[in-house]
Amino acid sequence: MSPAMAGHREDFILMIVGGITLDPSTKMPIVVLKDPDNKLNLHIWIGPLEATAMATELEGIKPQRPMTHDLLRNLMTEFGATVESAEITELRENTYFARIQVKTRDGKALEIDSRPSDAIALALRTKSPIYVAKKVLEASSELHESQGEPQTSDQNLAGVSRDKWSEILERMSPEDFKYKM
Repeated sequence: MSPAMAGHREDFILMIVGGITLDPSTKMPIVVLKDPDNKLNLHIWIGPLEATAMATELEGIKPQRPMTHDLLRNLMTEFGATVESAEITELRENTYFARIQVKTRDGKALEIDSRPSDAIALALRTKSPIYVAKKVLEASSELHESQGEPQTSDQNLAGVSRDKWSEILERMSPEDFKYKM
């Protein structure tokens, strides 16, 4: 844990990936983070490729060749670095922000800016904890209440087969892959 993180851990809540679901109106994937007591949750809309990266890891599917997040994990391992945690740090203009806490071989703590989906996918592969800032949970709750968003469906996509993911991806247009960077 970086010195910066050690000083403000009380501002974050440990969460786990509860599953992946589809937004009922847009059919875009959503990763659902929840606290271990299942009292709090955070829904983050993600791209289909990121959803696939998470789902393959959640289901233990090992592709013949490394996917991008596998490659990143492998590179870090080769360089002697470890992922200490993934943090969802901010919600600004309907966009979530994250960072990855890394410790180098010589013990140096690094904070690396990341999209939440990449941070989560890497945390899943490295069995690292995922933390969400309390202010993000509060802001997300207020955002969803103000927009009157419908509840997401209960369909958990983590168990969707590889063929089904191919079918979902084939039905999507290039516009479905665009989102704020």
